[in-house]
Amino acid sequence: MPKRSSKQVRQPDANKLAFSIVQTATGGSSLPETVAIVSGKNPAAVTLGRLGGLKGGLARAKKLSKKARTQIARKAALARWGNKHGKKEGSQRPKAKTTA
Repeated sequence: MPKRSSKQVRQPDANKLAFSIVQTATGGSSLPETVAIVSGKNPAAVTLGRLGGLKGGLARAKKLSKKARTQIARKAALARWGNKHGKKEGSQRPKAKTTA
């Protein structure tokens, strides 16, 4: 049996499509602006939130040491793949033996 995609492609509503074509042809307001107002979100707040999110990841990456980044990545990998590959949570890779 073939897999079905979880996302169904939605065809645009004929009335909305006709409205947007008429608005574009006559130079009126476009449909996406109307949708932004209807969504109930303040466009200025959405823009500011996005800007903060874009800056935050880079600032955090600069602040963290290599060791801290490695620990975070290891914890994330164990959370994703720990049980699937036979590893227990919290297990670490064995350290290489050094001869001195």
